[in-house]
Amino acid sequence: MKKYKIQKSPFVVPTNDGKLIEEHWGNSTQTPNISIAHMVAPPNWSEPHQTPEFDEFTVIISGKKKFEIDGEEVVLEKGQSIMIEKGARVRYSNPFAEVCEYTAICLPAFSMDLVNREYENN
Repeated sequence: MKKYKIQKSPFVVPTNDGKLIEEHWGNSTQTPNISIAHMVAPPNWSEPHQTPEFDEFTVIISGKKKFEIDGEEVVLEKGQSIMIEKGARVRYSNPFAEVCEYTAICLPAFSMDLVNREYENN
């Protein structure tokens, strides 16, 4: 039996905000201990605040991405990376004019049950 697996067709997570999410490994591949996803965030994209129950690592491939972490703003550019510990209140966005491409790794794997997004009541 082989001791490796090759991912040739990542799971494209359906979104309604213009963001591309290609999960290579994670709950979609029965790998609940880690998720690895390729992401492309369009200009002026943002998500609601969240308080995840997983650590998240982000590596910026191109463009810039803004992170609001427990009230502090951090902007990363191509070649930079960050690790945000579980339990931090965070908001991800791309308020810039160019696309941001990045890789996200979550430990354990990302799941809607663990992300704890804050949705505004309208």
